[in-house]
Amino acid sequence: MRKIMLMSMIIFVVIATGCSGVFKDKGSVKFIDNGDGTVTDTVTGLIWQQAHTKRGWKAANTYCEDLDYANHHGWRLPNLQELRTIVDTTNSDLTIDSVAFPETKPMPYWSTTIFESNPRNAIIVDFSNGNHYSDEMAFMNYVRCVR
Repeated sequence: MRKIMLMSMIIFVVIATGCSGVFKDKGSVKFIDNGDGTVTDTVTGLIWQQAHTKRGWKAANTYCEDLDYANHHGWRLPNLQELRTIVDTTNSDLTIDSVAFPETKPMPYWSTTIFESNPRNAIIVDFSNGNHYSDEMAFMNYVRCVR
């Protein structure tokens, strides 16, 4: 009987909050699946698009700014500091929570941060190893929007 009551309470909370799942990061709740193709980072408060696309840097910015996704507006390309908050170096092949971000490629993802030494380059985060470096804005890299 207690198990049924406990499960009923959990289901009620999930339905009431609109959340379909919670992902763990080192024993604490890090990401909440909003059930609409987005996840909320409980540490930073940022809402991330789970899906991604591949574009040049300028097109990536435009894509995010024009995005109307999960009944939300105000999407944008993340800056380097924001993008680094979803890096998980405890994973070796893919340095991101693959449950929260299931389609992530072990490839570079754009940030809005411009490379100071060369303004034709922007900083990317490579989810194959968690490192960041610069890449030419004309190159095609992956894009994950944030709000």
